[in-house]
Amino acid sequence: MFEDKSISKIISLIQSKEVSVKEVLEYYLKRIKKYNSTLNAIVLQEDERKILDEANSIDKKDQIKEKPLAGLPMACKDLFDIEGLPSTYGYPDFKNNIAKKNSLIVDRLKKNGAIIIGKTNTAELGVGGHTTNRLFGPTSNAYNIFKSAAGSSGGAGSAVASGLLPFADGTDMMGSCRAPAAYANIYGFRPTTGLIPTDRSSENRVDNFPILTSPGCFAKTPEDMSILLDCVVGADPLDPFSISLNTSFKEHLKNKFEFSNIKVCWLSDLNGAYNFEHGIIEMCEDKLKDLNNHKLEIEPLKSKINSNDLWESWTTLRAKSIFEDTISMKIDDINKMTSQAIWEYNKGKNVKKEDIDKALKQKLDCVKKIDEMFNKYDFLILPSAQVFPFDKNLQYPDQINGKQLDTYHRWIEVFIMSSLLDLPTITVPVGFNKEGLPMGMQIIAKKSDDLKLLSFAKSYEECFNFSKIKPKLII
Repeated sequence: MFEDKSISKIISLIQSKEVSVKEVLEYYLKRIKKYNSTLNAIVLQEDERKILDEANSIDKKDQIKEKPLAGLPMACKDLFDIEGLPSTYGYPDFKNNIAKKNSLIVDRLKKNGAIIIGKTNTAELGVGGHTTNRLFGPTSNAYNIFKSAAGSSGGAGSAVASGLLPFADGTDMMGSCRAPAAYANIYGFRPTTGLIPTDRSSENRVDNFPILTSPGCFAKTPEDMSILLDCVVGADPLDPFSISLNTSFKEHLKNKFEFSNIKVCWLSDLNGAYNFEHGIIEMCEDKLKDLNNHKLEIEPLKSKINSNDLWESWTTLRAKSIFEDTISMKIDDINKMTSQAIWEYNKGKNVKKEDIDKALKQKLDCVKKIDEMFNKYDFLILPSAQVFPFDKNLQYPDQINGKQLDTYHRWIEVFIMSSLLDLPTITVPVGFNKEGLPMGMQIIAKKSDDLKLLSFAKSYEECFNFSKIKPKLII
């Protein structure tokens, strides 16, 4: 009944009382029961009677028009706290770690009418680009259940692609919203830092140390995404870095967006610095040729950005950040963690002040070069993954095209430019390879150009209608 309807249409049907919140909720719950055992996208779920009681309660009240999310179901990534549910982070020792209050994003979702039904799967402790952990196991790709859904927000990406959820939240440090979207033929967004606020009241921040992680989100279309974003963005006293927009995403998307007024730069493999599995560059370039036919001006460019500076700065700051997070989690035995988390912890504990100073200088040098590029271009474009979806039973790919990789996360190096330099970025789909595996590319905007970026993505979807392509799900 709801499978081919947009989220805005479903909300409209609820608000006009043509359908009930309970009917919509039951539709999603049936899909979860039917497909989630294969996908393993949603790993913790509220009691169904409690969920349905909440839906019945909303239906009886006459306030649904004041709630933008209109009783739609949401499952939050298992790095966010939902009062009364475990916050496990996929880590076995945290399986009984019951949250005492909601994360800020959860409170905002509930305030705007969402019914929180559970949690989506994550990489263990949120470390790594593949959604697998020892507590719940791996999440399957919606288009091939034997393949990875990427990560660390792969549970959310797979759930949205499969229609288990209308849209979903996530977090993005090193592509954790962008890669799962590429692997799911959907849209994944990492906004400017602070646009989606997070509670930082208990953080002990070091001066000048950048924020590397941002909450983000997933949707089948940018229009659907705008509904979710308008409910979670905006300044909050709990986040001193949070910011507000001067208009809503939904309102901004009503403005006509002309490709002919836009100039973009195709960065390809960043002067040969990034290694891509055969076929990825070609798929992105084919889609760029199609965009060129829609009067979008596209220019390939040899960037002045030093990829070694990006990598060294990123790996230093990321390791230090993860080390501090690990300390705050009070994990009793570091050796119980995954090899990826141990790698970051060991590197991070040896990072000295002079290392951070060097990393910040490298970052600043890269920012200056990026600013020069944005004086000429509206957007920069890179692929959204360096490998196609891989065997979900692997921890991570250790080679690309036969070339051995030197770290556990070199295969997601393509994401660090946006994360390190705080550039809002959205993954858009580009199609499928001969094996039917999805791929995407990153559209990167300058800081605070989030509204313009989503407008571009909306026009992109209107050109190619990737949301009409759905996976053939297996029970």
